[in-house]
Amino acid sequence: MKRIVLFMVMVSMVCIASYAQKAAEGTKVLVAYFSATGNTEKAAQQVASIVSGDLHKIQPEKSYTSADLNWRDKSSRSSVEMDDPTSRPAFIDDLKNLAEYDTVYLGFPIWWNQAPRLINTFLEKYDLSGKTVIPFATSGSSNISNAESELRKAYPDVNWQKGKLMNGATEEDIKNWTKK
Repeated sequence: MKRIVLFMVMVSMVCIASYAQKAAEGTKVLVAYFSATGNTEKAAQQVASIVSGDLHKIQPEKSYTSADLNWRDKSSRSSVEMDDPTSRPAFIDDLKNLAEYDTVYLGFPIWWNQAPRLINTFLEKYDLSGKTVIPFATSGSSNISNAESELRKAYPDVNWQKGKLMNGATEEDIKNWTKK
């Protein structure tokens, strides 16, 4: 009888360990971000550290210069891209294992009250349908709500969660946000 009980306990322990391993594998987190000036990159590093996520930089094929980012110049690269809803700037395609992740924190600066078109390129290249995607952003003057709304409309198959504007966010702010 003792052998049967011991055997049952051992089988239960193996089942529990197997379940725990599968649960841990099912919660792998990616923090993907685009940063033109470094502000969003700092926020992404904080988020990745807090959520124990893998960090992935979304890099345009051609980096943005200061002149490209001059929002006062209607002919600047960023102005032209943001003025054209169909613009899809090319990026370096080096993310090979997106299927491993269930949750993706997606970071970007706010441009013209929206996510940069490079984020659309990323979302259209990789199938995030059914994945939990949590946006975060940095901005000089805009909040994240319009960018969130536009992304939800454009990519309805994604399981979007409430995003956060990271301007001035402390480590404690980020911890509280990521717990929700």
